[in-house]
Amino acid sequence: MYLQTMSILTVNVGSSSLKLAVYETKNLDRKAALAVERVGSTGARLTVKRSDRSFEHKIEAKDVASAIDDVFQRVPELFASDLDAIGHRIVHGGGNHPKPAAITPSFLHELRELGHLDPTHMPQSLSVIGSMTHRFSNVPQFACFDTAFHHSMPDVAQCYPLPQWTVKAGVRRYGFHGLSCESIIGQLKQLDARAIAGRMLIAHLGNGASVTAVREGASVDTSMGFSPTGGLMMGTRSGDLDPTVVTFLARTRTLTPDGIEKLLNKESGLLGVSGQSQDMRDLLGRAASDPRAADAIELYCYVARKHFGMLTAALGGVDTIVFTGGVGEHAALIREKICGDLGHLGVQLDRKRNAANDAVISAEKSRVVVRVIATDEDLVIARHVAALLTKEASNV
Repeated sequence: MYLQTMSILTVNVGSSSLKLAVYETKNLDRKAALAVERVGSTGARLTVKRSDRSFEHKIEAKDVASAIDDVFQRVPELFASDLDAIGHRIVHGGGNHPKPAAITPSFLHELRELGHLDPTHMPQSLSVIGSMTHRFSNVPQFACFDTAFHHSMPDVAQCYPLPQWTVKAGVRRYGFHGLSCESIIGQLKQLDARAIAGRMLIAHLGNGASVTAVREGASVDTSMGFSPTGGLMMGTRSGDLDPTVVTFLARTRTLTPDGIEKLLNKESGLLGVSGQSQDMRDLLGRAASDPRAADAIELYCYVARKHFGMLTAALGGVDTIVFTGGVGEHAALIREKICGDLGHLGVQLDRKRNAANDAVISAEKSRVVVRVIATDEDLVIARHVAALLTKEASNV
């Protein structure tokens, strides 16, 4: 068959991470997974996991471009054989890309045009696409959008209370972390198909963080809006603010638009409140002796808990809550703090299950089932690319 011998490389650029994975398309078996954490800060590490061995390297990843260069220099053997396709996670697809698409010269022009909507991520994505084109000039590349999952949101959930001319300028609520939501929905179909038919909150808590309200497997609303800066407090992002805070700081501190972008995206969140670190692992280790670290954790959980309440209201109730992402999957204390005051919604955790990071962490008598599921955005990308390759093959 056409796809039996094909190999797919997935590329997933996050706000402070880079993940690559190599798949065989016959059964979408993962041959290797590579991850660079803490891109842009000290202590960056490259982790490589293969079927035969795993290893780590300390690297200097000042940005995504240098991280990719380091990956290809340290493990060139993973890319020695011919690749047949490359799939990219693209954070922003605007309003016209509800599904994955092949990256062509004209499509690249469209992505560049979207740069004004996403000046934080799009330049990195375009840089990575260019790097892959340079290394694998004859390999087709595909874009998989984080915004695509949220095209199902009703019009009222996509709107801001602003004049119509702002809508024509592209100002609307797009939503993000869609590939992660797709991964959770796909896994739940195997774990608990009934949950898909109900009302669900998917909490993707990592360096970037969001909560998405899902009904019958489709996005109804989500905490992130026009950009991934909105919604929850995150590693270095502020989350939602009174908009007058921005104009006040612009006037009184003479901040430029670029300065405001830097403040809200790079200097706020856990890092801004703690004054020390954007990494929840660091803060949890310091919280007992450092009041600022403890304050950052408390505020993070408080803001998340409020959004759980708001999005439950949008759903008219909740039947299932899923925690995912690095913090959501591994930080039991954060899950406990978020869920601790949600008893009025029918949420009750089992402390032992939660401490053990069990698959189901809710108590037996909890009306809401609370799960921990590891997201797999890379596999979602690989599936989309394999489907596109199959479609192309059938049209030959």
